[in-house]
Amino acid sequence: MAKILIVDDSPTELHVLSQMLSKGGYDTVTAEDGEEGIERAKSELPDLILMDVVMPGLNGFQATRKLSRDAATKHIPVVMVTTKDQDTDREWGMRQGARDYMVKPVKSDELLDKVRTLLESA
Repeated sequence: MAKILIVDDSPTELHVLSQMLSKGGYDTVTAEDGEEGIERAKSELPDLILMDVVMPGLNGFQATRKLSRDAATKHIPVVMVTTKDQDTDREWGMRQGARDYMVKPVKSDELLDKVRTLLESA
């Protein structure tokens, strides 16, 4: 069973995304900010990371950049999952090392399709 790390400062989003992924047959681990997300990524070595952008402290762009440049975590695909829906945000996220970008609210079937596709290509 693939393990997915969800990094988001909203307890509601963590719950909703965890439920979607659990129903899709995935094991989930959560973190509430960018710093914790990096720590969890290094300790858990998930198969994929869903990363919010707007969080206190280290934001999702910064956390993704650190993960994509760290030898221990650079192989883990990161999908930005955020309310930031501008093309410049999407482009910046991809430049930081994200493999894909989704705008909230996400639909369960779209999320599961994207996760499945990225895990198969990893």
